Amino acid sequence: MIVAITGIILILFVVGHLLGNLQIFIGPDWINGYSQHLRDLGPLLWLIRIFLLVTVIIHIYVTIQLAIENRRARPEPYLDREYVKATFASRHMVMSGLIVLAFIIYHLAHFTVRVTDPRFALLNADPLGHYDVYSMMVYGFQNYLVSGFYVLGLFLLALHLSHGSSSFFQSLGLNDKKLTPRLAFGGRIFAWLMFIGYTSIPIAILLGLIKPAQQL
Repeated sequence: MIVAITGIILILFVVGHLLGNLQIFIGPDWINGYSQHLRDLGPLLWLIRIFLLVTVIIHIYVTIQLAIENRRARPEPYLDREYVKATFASRHMVMSGLIVLAFIIYHLAHFTVRVTDPRFALLNADPLGHYDVYSMMVYGFQNYLVSGFYVLGLFLLALHLSHGSSSFFQSLGLNDKKLTPRLAFGGRIFAWLMFIGYTSIPIAILLGLIKPAQQL
């Protein structure tokens, strides 16, 4: 239940974060204004960040504990193992979760703390006096290695979500035999929609469809 509840919180964040990021397609004023609104929250923004960080830590810690308990429940491996319902994503939730954690840490260092690219400090404020998040994202994703790492991280996140976004219904006892396959299918659709939405940004930038608002 702890894994399910923390998972729901993180899924809501993933959706909200995507909706904010997609504003880059509308123009600099939109995403720069959105970023400024977040900054205007002041201490509340840091409380939200700390809450999300604690949620991630709890989610990963309890998931690892469950994996350890499952391993202890059957110390001897099966001689011949055939998976009936367990998918690749469901069997590797711990691995994908840890790699996604590494991806999150880099993402924070890249775009939140801004310590990975010295060019970000050279950006001037936009005409409204907001930090130019639009140009920052463009310059950040123009690096093929960075964009490639993001796509890989988002692929693993999609794998994680493809199982997790439906399995929490089972953990909370909110499904049945008829509903389970529909929830599983819906979970996969949701996960890959998130993947398409997030990866559309670096892909559009690499294709030159989105250009920086200011030149460095």
